[in-house]
Amino acid sequence: MTERADLLQQVADESRRHYAAWSLFNQTMADRLGLHPTDVQALALLDMERGPLGSGEIARLTGLTPGSATRLVDRLARSGLVERRADPADRRRALVALVPGALESLGEAWDEPGEAFGAAIAGFDDAELHVIMEYFRRVAEVGRGQAARLTAERDAAGPAGPAAPAAPAAPAAPAGRASGK
Repeated sequence: MTERADLLQQVADESRRHYAAWSLFNQTMADRLGLHPTDVQALALLDMERGPLGSGEIARLTGLTPGSATRLVDRLARSGLVERRADPADRRRALVALVPGALESLGEAWDEPGEAFGAAIAGFDDAELHVIMEYFRRVAEVGRGQAARLTAERDAAGPAGPAAPAAPAAPAAPAGRASGK
């Protein structure tokens, strides 16, 4: 393996470890807050948006179906974290916004993790931070594109969905084991 190929494999491995660790953290934080992991992600996405979103936009950002996005908004509204507002441009449409102070009510749970994540990147200079930011932008775009592709393939396959991949063959029993010896 070339040095570059080895480095690319290490990056891929660390990326998978990062995703697994982040998924575990997100689940654990959601459990602590009494929320579903998707709810935590939706709150973070709503916080980054410039204004209220429709449930269709929330579905697109989270990868949920429209019905699942509506149920997510219902849960967050019952928890007092979001509110529905009439869309000034179309009163038939509801927009979803964070309740003022909603994230501050959850803030204490984020204090220690926020400090830890801040410490993890504190030693990088500005040029390195730009590279890290660009990496996250690129892989997020790839992730959104691949999710859209998989969703389109699923939808094109119809209600039965795509055929499940064939199960791998069971490993052969070592000699002498099949007969119980």
